[in-house]
Amino acid sequence: MSKLLRLAALGALVTSLASLSAMAQGEWGEERYCENGLESRANSTMNPLQIATLHWYAANLTTAFPVGTTPFGVAFDGANLWVVSGGNNNVTKLRTNDGAVLGTFAAGQSPIGVAYDGANMWISNFNDNTVTKLRASDGAVLGTFAAGQRPGGLAFDGNNIWVANIPDKVTKLRASDGVVLGTFSVGQFPSHLAFDGASVWVANTASNNVTKLRAGDGAVLGTFKVGASPHGLAFDGENVWVANSGSNTVTKLRASDGRALGTFPVGSTPYGVVFDGYSIWVVNFGSSNVTKLAAGNGATLGTFSVGAGPEDTAFDGANIWVVNTNDGSVS
Repeated sequence: MSKLLRLAALGALVTSLASLSAMAQGEWGEERYCENGLESRANSTMNPLQIATLHWYAANLTTAFPVGTTPFGVAFDGANLWVVSGGNNNVTKLRTNDGAVLGTFAAGQSPIGVAYDGANMWISNFNDNTVTKLRASDGAVLGTFAAGQRPGGLAFDGNNIWVANIPDKVTKLRASDGVVLGTFSVGQFPSHLAFDGASVWVANTASNNVTKLRAGDGAVLGTFKVGASPHGLAFDGENVWVANSGSNTVTKLRASDGRALGTFPVGSTPYGVVFDGYSIWVVNFGSSNVTKLAAGNGATLGTFSVGAGPEDTAFDGANIWVVNTNDGSVS
């Protein structure tokens, strides 16, 4: 390319960048990167280069959306996010691409947990000892079923719904019709559940351990010590990660035999955990932030602020969603 052409190209580039900068600070107002592109705001101080590099941040808080009072559980149905609001006895359905509310549907008394079975949402109603089954397409109630005492955490194993019951049981329901298939003993105050493809893992908050149950018949395959007051669980394809809310750590257990592979520091009072295919995200209730860990070795990859009192989290294939219990929102 001749010098003249290079200079012309450089001049065009400078002019283009100047125009973008003027638009960012003038006609368009402040630009903020979001899932659908650039969103107009006022009083921009970012130049085009800064705007462009937002896309490559390890995590970028795009926005927060209001939901009901005291939201607890959250689940993704493949297209939409469902958030359970214990203070309103309902569940909110949000469109993940823009956070638009697609519906608010009644549940039982003090709903706390939610799980998706491939077609329907299951809601655990802590104060009336039931679970509610809602059709995911339109929120229609398909049934309300007895689910043991004080139902909380839920998990789906491909055929059945598992429900954590205080003080020391787990109930197994057939997802097709809600029939109880069994009740199985675990540790004290089970709170969260996870399925690893063959077994159900139960975090026993008051026992400082997790129980591994065979999904087929509920037989206990092992009980494994973790940190203080375990809550959230996540399976990464090989290992189970446990949030220890009382010791501000997460424990990594090998799913095949429960062997502890490491314990890693996170924020204050960790509750929810989710795997995004590469990394483990841990929601820290006490410090109102989220810690990102490398799934391979537990190294901290970042800490990101969210709303007040985050309790649970879900991954939608592109973004991490965090339920902020103390301010009635999701980030």
